[in-house]
Amino acid sequence: MKKSLSFALLLSLGAFSQLSLAEQTLRFGVDPTFPPFESKASDGSLQGFDIELGNAICAQAKVTCQWVQIGFDSSIPALQAKKFDAILSAMSMTEKRREQVDFSAMIYNTPSALLTPKNSALTDDIGTLRGKSVGVAQGTIQETYAKAKWAAQGVNIVSYPNQMEIYPDLVAGRLDASLANAVSAAQGFLNTPEGKNYAIQATLLDKELLGNGVGIGLRKGDAANLKLINDALAQLHANGTYDRLAKKYFAFKVYP
Repeated sequence: MKKSLSFALLLSLGAFSQLSLAEQTLRFGVDPTFPPFESKASDGSLQGFDIELGNAICAQAKVTCQWVQIGFDSSIPALQAKKFDAILSAMSMTEKRREQVDFSAMIYNTPSALLTPKNSALTDDIGTLRGKSVGVAQGTIQETYAKAKWAAQGVNIVSYPNQMEIYPDLVAGRLDASLANAVSAAQGFLNTPEGKNYAIQATLLDKELLGNGVGIGLRKGDAANLKLINDALAQLHANGTYDRLAKKYFAFKVYP
């Protein structure tokens, strides 16, 4: 009798363990205003490289994905407040951010770009930028860089809630340029009818302020989710899923 009871208890515990695994959820925070990394489709659904990569991570780890939409500049405080488990929203890994969050393995590396009208004489040389207005998205490394390097030298840095709100003012002539992620600028604006008269005039790489690649941000000390994500990423590289997604969204190599 006791032996039968013990066996039944073991079966019950095993079933509970499997159920718990099946019901595990990984919540990603995302600001869907950075195509082709993350944006909204016409039906309101999320789309983009980061979205497909996150869903692939969850499928590989056999957990359920949940996406929480939030403004980029609020993402780290929201992560620390446990509103979600990880930030998957084109977040560059800077030393300043490493003081607040832990990062996964790098998921891609792209430069920042100065976006201007095609007939503009502006470059990243401060002599051409002085007295001009440059739009940046709040909370981004581009905002940090522009304020640190250019603002004190006479460049008017204008911050917007997100990158998509910058483009109308750029087209209307209220801005002279924008500093943005190069891929997002090229594929999210230059490839559109509104962006046909604009071009990338310079690309910038600064490891201290612009970071050394993009990673998935997690709460400090969250070893379990960090391992889950890194293990899944390693498998996605090994089985070809990462390369397939990268070729779908990018015209050039974004991962070493």
